[in-house]
Amino acid sequence: MELEQLEQLTVIAECGTLSKAAEQLHISQSALSRSIQRLEAELDCPLFSRTKNHMSLNDAGAIALEHARSVLAEATRLKEAIAEHSRKRFTLHVSSCAPAPLWRMVPVIGERSPELLVVPKLDSLKAIQRDLMSGIIDMAILPFDLRLPNTIAIPFMSEDLRAALPEGHALANRSSIKLSELDGETFLMYHGVGFWREVLEKHVPNAHYVLQDDYLIFSQLSQTSPLPGFITDASETERFVGNRRIVPIEDADAHATYHLTMLSQNDRWSDLAEWIGKRLTIGEGISPRCPDR
Repeated sequence: MELEQLEQLTVIAECGTLSKAAEQLHISQSALSRSIQRLEAELDCPLFSRTKNHMSLNDAGAIALEHARSVLAEATRLKEAIAEHSRKRFTLHVSSCAPAPLWRMVPVIGERSPELLVVPKLDSLKAIQRDLMSGIIDMAILPFDLRLPNTIAIPFMSEDLRAALPEGHALANRSSIKLSELDGETFLMYHGVGFWREVLEKHVPNAHYVLQDDYLIFSQLSQTSPLPGFITDASETERFVGNRRIVPIEDADAHATYHLTMLSQNDRWSDLAEWIGKRLTIGEGISPRCPDR
């Protein structure tokens, strides 16, 4: 008995005639008839009542049809389960608190494992930690070490937030500034800056923002807008500096060391994570923290 024969049985039942079923199955009527006869021989029971110009399911055929549909449904679920397993095997879900680490990491993964489909996502710190612990994502990029016994954290790059001030701005000629000195101003900002927005809300709570969702439009506006903004040393600076002065920010929160974080029991990706850490290391003498034993 073959799945193909069970499918043929269901199509005949749906079409009502052998000729229409053969047309739908793209086989000859005689081939379909022989296949059904072999099925009946194996079941040792006729499944159709036949006349010269008509055939219809008999009682045994109705029972066979019910079970055929069940078997075919199970076969479909089997295929879907295997496909899902294969998809997960070659899919890596990574959530990051900022865009720059993804810009660095995704191409590097492609160098080592081109067969992997990387699914990157920019998310809040709270959501990233929740999804990591629940197993929704495979890796998390956080600006700190979670320091939980069931996690592995690999520092792999750093980033500094800087002010991009128009030349006429009162602070434009300073060698460095504190974020509090910018409080109350209005800034041009790209919406997808990640956790840096949380840093700014903490240190410049009275600031206002002109947000842009489209990165291309944001880049164009940054060339001509009189509004101050922010960039990082990992940004494509030349795209949106324009006639601005880049001023370092003194606050400790303006510096981020990103940690590639994963659950210690998820050793499937541990080799890749260690390789990424070495490939994108932030300096000598910095080692990943292993889980407590």
